[in-house]
Amino acid sequence: MAEKTVSKRVVLHFPHRLVDVPIVCRLVKDYDLDFNILKAYVTPREEGLVVLELSGGKPNFKKGLEYLKKVGVRVQPLSQDVVRNDTRCTHCGACVTVCPVGALVLEPLTRKIHFYENKCIACELCVKACPTRAMEIRF
Repeated sequence: MAEKTVSKRVVLHFPHRLVDVPIVCRLVKDYDLDFNILKAYVTPREEGLVVLELSGGKPNFKKGLEYLKKVGVRVQPLSQDVVRNDTRCTHCGACVTVCPVGALVLEPLTRKIHFYENKCIACELCVKACPTRAMEIRF
C-alpha cells in the first residue's frame, strides 16, 4: 500500500533565537519533506516569517510539524486570510510599520493606506497593531 502524501501551505514564525538555525534543512534531511518557499522575511535579532508549501509522507509530515513546535517555531496553516474592513479603517498607518512584506503601503499624496492582498502572508501582525480593528482574519 502506497504511503499517503500530505501537502499544505504553512506560515512558520521563528523567534529571533532561531533565525540562524537551519530548521528547513532538518525538515528535508531528517523527515524527508519537500518544500517550496513562497515568501520569506528573516532578519537577525527579529522574528522570521516564512511561508512554505510543505509536502511529504503523512507520518513524516506529522513528525516534522512536531519537530518545529518542539524547537519553538510557531506553525500557522495558510487557510486563513487577512482582510481589511474599509469602513473601520481610519488610515492611521499603524499597520504599515509592522507589515514585513509591504502588503500595506501609505500613499504619500493622499495619505491613504493601500492593502495589497496578493502580497499578504497572513502573519497577523497588522491585526494586532490596528487600533480600530479594521484588519481582520477571515477563515
